[in-house]
Amino acid sequence: MTSVWRRSADPAMTPAARRIIRLNNGFQLLFNLLWWMPVFYAYQRAAGLSDGQIFGIQSIYYVAFCLFEIPTGVVADRVGARNCLRAGAVVMTAANMVPVLAPSYTGFLVHFLAIAAGRSLTSGAASACLYDGLRAEGADAHYLRAEGTARALGLAAKVVCWPLVGPLMSVAHQSPYLLSAASAAGSLGCALALPRVAAGDTGASTRGRRTGALLRDTGAALRTVSSSPWLALLMVQGVAVFTLSRICQVNLFQPVLLEHGIAEGSHGSVLAAMTVAEAVTSARPQWLSRRLSPAAWVSLLSVALAAALAGTTVGGPWAVVGLLCAFAAITGFGYPVQRKLINDAIPKGAPRATLLSVESIVDRGVCAVAAVAAGAYLAAGRLDALLWQSAAVTCVLIPALHLALRRVSPAPAARGTRGEHGADAASAKAFAQPVEEPVALPVDEGAAPHPDPARGG
Repeated sequence: MTSVWRRSADPAMTPAARRIIRLNNGFQLLFNLLWWMPVFYAYQRAAGLSDGQIFGIQSIYYVAFCLFEIPTGVVADRVGARNCLRAGAVVMTAANMVPVLAPSYTGFLVHFLAIAAGRSLTSGAASACLYDGLRAEGADAHYLRAEGTARALGLAAKVVCWPLVGPLMSVAHQSPYLLSAASAAGSLGCALALPRVAAGDTGASTRGRRTGALLRDTGAALRTVSSSPWLALLMVQGVAVFTLSRICQVNLFQPVLLEHGIAEGSHGSVLAAMTVAEAVTSARPQWLSRRLSPAAWVSLLSVALAAALAGTTVGGPWAVVGLLCAFAAITGFGYPVQRKLINDAIPKGAPRATLLSVESIVDRGVCAVAAVAAGAYLAAGRLDALLWQSAAVTCVLIPALHLALRRVSPAPAARGTRGEHGADAASAKAFAQPVEEPVALPVDEGAAPHPDPARGG
């Protein structure tokens, strides 16, 4: 294994590896291309929903995501990540049709519950599919750039499509949901075309099929987390990046703009500008300095996200737009690095998709609480207090968590032949310590939001 920042000694990829990357790019772009994202808050308000109902649905969505995550992660490890991607695309296509057929509280609730099911089927499986597929082709050194580029392409598609939402709605009010359903159907085509090598047929999945016990992989995943403080703390560390970015970009984006007098007609353009910033940084995580370790960068980026969010309370409209773009750029850096850290910390042979689902459960669980709090603060007219208090909590907890990470760092294992997590000791040390010697950065290989409900990530 190589350091996050290092380039493989042999950067060449097989045709199969290139095909996996291309199809992963197409899947991530289409699956996460939710045309309704810039207008879903206003769309639900126009359908007669109150702020309490809208944010209540979001909280239920995050809880449902948590409940779906473990079963779908285990299924991915048993039946193959590729099959889970196919199932997720089918569910997402149906989910985007529900608001067209039932534009009511019940319809939007079913819509987000189905999105939770579709996203949970793919959240761990997509990353595991790409990681295992590239590793099988001897191209795992290309994973970080491939993950970042897939996210950047998905974000770029949003830049092109989201400004069109307003004009399209004037022609057909339901067009954002119809186009989202068509995009999800296109992602199904990419999943069907994935080669068998990307099916995530790892040792863990083979074991799961052999025993026929769904609980076996769940137990193995939980034992892995409990026996690996490094992996567990890395999962917790990523909560700040995920929660801040999700709550801001999905739940608070429109309220923040409206608070500063930015009309709804401009929201698509602002979101497009944010997406450009995030796409650029997602595709170039190697721009981050090599003098800090990847874990240190995730901590630093988390604090920067909180500061940018709090800063939106003191500026005018243009300053707010600038800070939101800076927020998006920081998010773009953070996601690929965090995902690479988690994947490399997972021991060889462990149920990868299930473990990635465990991480998602932690993230969405915190988001469920945060969504309820956001709704309560907005209902009380205390948006600024919410942003400042969120920043304060982040700036206190993240440094404490980073100190804990340094204490459990696997670097001491470098004296042996392999680290405690099954990674090469040299690689484990590279994650725990800054890279001081000159190294060549990746140049030539390749997360959208994700809503989860919305930005594809």
